[in-house]
Amino acid sequence: MNDATAPRTILVTGAGAGTGIGIGRATARAFAAQGAVVVAVGRRPEPLAETADGHPGVMPMTADITGDGEPERIVRATLAEHGRLDVLVNNAGVAGSSPLADVTAQAVDTLLATNVVAPVLLARAALPALAEGGGVIVNVSTPIGLRGWPENSVYGATKAALDSLTRSWAVELAPRGVRVVAVAPGAIDTSIGDHMGLSPEQKAAVRAWQIAHTPLGRIGRPEEAAWAITRLADPSAAFVTGVVLPVDGGAAVS
Repeated sequence: MNDATAPRTILVTGAGAGTGIGIGRATARAFAAQGAVVVAVGRRPEPLAETADGHPGVMPMTADITGDGEPERIVRATLAEHGRLDVLVNNAGVAGSSPLADVTAQAVDTLLATNVVAPVLLARAALPALAEGGGVIVNVSTPIGLRGWPENSVYGATKAALDSLTRSWAVELAPRGVRVVAVAPGAIDTSIGDHMGLSPEQKAAVRAWQIAHTPLGRIGRPEEAAWAITRLADPSAAFVTGVVLPVDGGAAVS
């Protein structure tokens, strides 16, 4: 059993950001501000260093979560360094926009490897440590899985799979004292458009469409998604499990 008086250890994937803040970076900093030790995982050291800059509780770890044996190595290294793991945030994800007629097997494999397979293997590797102290798994999903989005069908399917995993794990792992929840951010001000290779004109068009379909009439901030993640992972949310919480300005219900 973990020492209840010691700081919690949080593992956040996708904690770097090419430009801007990003949900992973905002989440790592929010947990650190609460006094937690945060293992911030990402593929590139420079963005991770930016995430940790000015936030002494954030510990960067460079890793590709889709690499062979990497989920197990990440968890082993976290436990070796910090002795415990209380929360796993499966935030890392990739997006891909393509009509069905143009979908390639390679694109499908990439989306599945990052958005589905890696979270499964990370959760499996982390489970013994999480079960020691009533840990939490937080999956970062999207409201796209709740509705149709043409030309994003495979991406949406991977996130719908993550929602299903959340509900199934919540029931399966409850007897072991592990809670499983998901946060589904909608239109958030991140650099995902850059990662998808969209032109400035395309990004502006997407943003205009998103705002038009968001009842609150604006784009969300990464810190707002991070707030939901940290709240659901908090011990005060001990009776909450299996929920997929949209953070989307009302888009999913409009």
